[in-house]
Amino acid sequence: MGLVGCGGIARGAHIPAFLSIENAEVIAVCDIIKERADDAAKRLGAKNVFTDFNELIAMKDIDMVDICTPNYLHSEIAIAALNAGKHAFSEKPDAITVEKAIAMKEAADRSGKKLMVMRNWRYAPSCRYIKEYISEQKCGEIYAGRCGWIRRRGIPGKGGWFTTKEQSGGGPLIDLGVHIIDLSMWMMGNPKPVSLSGSVYTKFAKNDDLADSEHAAFGDKKEDGTFDVEDLAIGMIKFDNGACIQFEFSWASNIEQEYGFIEMRGTKAGFKWEGSDNISPLTLYTNDVFSLKPNLPPSKPTHAENLRHFIDDVLINGKTPDFTPEQGVEMIKILTSIYKSAETGKEVVL
Repeated sequence: MGLVGCGGIARGAHIPAFLSIENAEVIAVCDIIKERADDAAKRLGAKNVFTDFNELIAMKDIDMVDICTPNYLHSEIAIAALNAGKHAFSEKPDAITVEKAIAMKEAADRSGKKLMVMRNWRYAPSCRYIKEYISEQKCGEIYAGRCGWIRRRGIPGKGGWFTTKEQSGGGPLIDLGVHIIDLSMWMMGNPKPVSLSGSVYTKFAKNDDLADSEHAAFGDKKEDGTFDVEDLAIGMIKFDNGACIQFEFSWASNIEQEYGFIEMRGTKAGFKWEGSDNISPLTLYTNDVFSLKPNLPPSKPTHAENLRHFIDDVLINGKTPDFTPEQGVEMIKILTSIYKSAETGKEVVL
């Protein structure tokens, strides 16, 4: 396989994952900053180093391309890889427009190759547990919920591509919401969204660059750069089964501390997931017992588990991907519709 993009998410998650996956050998790496590519090649033992992803994709020995670039390049590189007969795996979000997400799916359909986009939280033991709990009808009817990922000061790469809408597609809604909205819907059995409403705010673009989140270290900061995305998004999604989810995502807010969560209300039970695999990330609230913290298996790095599923289960053993291109198109429709609602001040009906 070949790795395109050797920045923060590659160094922190993908490269360690490849070092632990026996059935994948990274033979080529690419980054526009050659020093980053050289460092990744050294860590992975890759002999081929490029600064142009087209040259990497052209290698005959490569079966799969892993994409860890800025958001706007995800679809471009994935489509190029699929058209060249390579399988493609990409970091989230799938794309920054619905049209580009559809183009990715169509490229996968034409090529017959597999396409999957990172949804690593689906592989956390706590999330797997509650997914099974709900599927066994132990919660009864899930009719309402809340979800979010809110930071005090965690703006990534301020002034760089993260905060430039043309390159990122948006702020915390597309950066964090793509994870948590997907996870909430997956837990619920993927109901179909029918209407969306949202509001977005940009209040910290000109503030001092304070940071109390490790996530603020992501991306490359740029003095006097662009900041034309939101730092807070709030809204609601309604589904075809009558259920609804409230959401809130922020890179910067005057709150006590950074916090990720999903809460669901069911007729038999509800739950609260606290956005990590710490000692007690999941609490159940039932009719019989007010609260219950289930015993969970030890956590493994979720990015690695997602990549291992794609490589071992899908590519080698022919299983259906846990996350399909169709779901990716649906997610980008959700996110772009929320932005449209915020822009127009009206609910968007799908």
